[in-house]
Amino acid sequence: MNAADDKTIVKDYFNSTGFDRWRRIYCGGEVNKVQLDIRNGHQQTVETVLNWLQDDDLAGMSVCDAGCGVGSLSIPLAQAGARVYASDISEKMIGEAKRAVAELANTDNLTFAVQDLEHLSGKYHTVVCLDVLIHYPQEQAAEMISHLCSLAESRLILSFAPKTPALSLLKKIGSFFPGPSKATRAYLHKEADVVKILNSQGLTIQRQAMTRTRFYFSRILEAVRT
Repeated sequence: MNAADDKTIVKDYFNSTGFDRWRRIYCGGEVNKVQLDIRNGHQQTVETVLNWLQDDDLAGMSVCDAGCGVGSLSIPLAQAGARVYASDISEKMIGEAKRAVAELANTDNLTFAVQDLEHLSGKYHTVVCLDVLIHYPQEQAAEMISHLCSLAESRLILSFAPKTPALSLLKKIGSFFPGPSKATRAYLHKEADVVKILNSQGLTIQRQAMTRTRFYFSRILEAVRT
């Protein structure tokens, strides 16, 4: 299966059965225990990144949220004063995000767009990409990371499912994304490989964190220009 196929699978999934499943997880709908665990894990990752970003003055800061989903990170960043460009490959996810924003104040500085990561352009103080790389194999993920680095003037924040012996075993036995309505294929990535790509693009690790719940695992790296 080639990289183009992976992107097509991701796009189709999040515009069909995947959208309903993940909208419930992200937007507070009724979910089972496993989905609730994933919801809590994802929210912990978002809150970690928000805390990191709020160490700086967000007023007027340009932020690109690549793979924004329903706007879990983009919306609070915009409300805090950042100028946010948020994109997602899924038209339905962007539609849900726009509906949420329509009911809120102080979001004129937030732009949503249906766009795949590889075609993002422009320059931003900070680029963020959360829980996206899990859908792509290492070669394509490496290209994505390099492209995101080219957009980031000061900082890039990434989260990914780390490739460790324990998580590789969980994935192998089908427990990483349990349940009959599975997501796209789950790819794990070695942290050393991710760091090597970041370093090759002139960024160094400043902070790191790990979100770990029963069914959700996410390594978070903040890389800055030196």
